[in-house]
Amino acid sequence: MEENSFVIVDDNGKEIKYDVLFTFQSEETNKDYIVYTDNSKDKDGNVQVFASIYHPNSENSKLEAIETDKEWKVIDTILKTIQEELKDSQ
Repeated sequence: MEENSFVIVDDNGKEIKYDVLFTFQSEETNKDYIVYTDNSKDKDGNVQVFASIYHPNSENSKLEAIETDKEWKVIDTILKTIQEELKDSQ
């Protein structure tokens, strides 16, 4: 995985480039997360953002699905905090 971007091959063999927005470790879940985007937009015109569990010390790190509401809540809280910080700095 490159430092600021990575490529995933989808089920159809198409390569999709993702830009890493940030990574963090949650003390609450004791897992590492990666938040990233392919810079596509949803129907409302917002840039789509994705999150997964990853293992930063593994050479061939595979992204894992986030499956619990608790984990999504942790990620949502961090995203909201970052959005607020960005609004305040403008």
